[in-house]
Amino acid sequence: MNYKRITLLAGHYGSGKTNIAVNMALDLKKQQDNTAIADLDIVNPYFRTLDSKDLFEKEGIRLIVSAYANTNLDIPALPQEMYAIVHDKTIHSIVDVGGDDRGALALGRLSPLIREDDYDMFLVINYYRPLTRDADSVMEVTAEIEEAGKLKFTGIINNSNLGAATTAETVLDSLAYADEIAERTGLPLVCTTVEEKLYDELAGKVENLFPMKLQARPVD
Repeated sequence: MNYKRITLLAGHYGSGKTNIAVNMALDLKKQQDNTAIADLDIVNPYFRTLDSKDLFEKEGIRLIVSAYANTNLDIPALPQEMYAIVHDKTIHSIVDVGGDDRGALALGRLSPLIREDDYDMFLVINYYRPLTRDADSVMEVTAEIEEAGKLKFTGIINNSNLGAATTAETVLDSLAYADEIAERTGLPLVCTTVEEKLYDELAGKVENLFPMKLQARPVD
């Protein structure tokens, strides 16, 4: 991946943004020493990327998250530290925007500054999520996020999977769906994600494969 200084990930709930954000932050760290991962979902306090806190500390990746994450408090407050991703030009960041338009509301507060910066905002799609099985549904979600976040998407990430049940065929069967959305939106298909164990099987069959490790949530 060729990362801009700020990389934002947004899409429908359950599309897999958080897992991509974790993997991209680890990948970005190999290219940029001053790397951060930030969560902009101030509506949903159950921030799963916080579960990878120890991993980020080990890898030297800065974690920016609401103080209310992983609590039962639903307080839509944007942490002051979040502004570092736009004000500190030495930081390269991966930003997990919340799901749908409600999750993108916080992005609207930062978007005037982000628009003036070196950024990408990728639409994460998953063919196997029941509410976004067709291009029309994805187009609706896309418009809602762009309106709420006051920022336009610059590319698409095909993250179509069935979790642990994903096979090479699962990924291959999603390609026509991803291509249709790319055509409808006029956005480039930046990459197709795949679990590491399937990478060799799909290499050469799918363009721009991005291998990932699945981040398992610890049992409470």
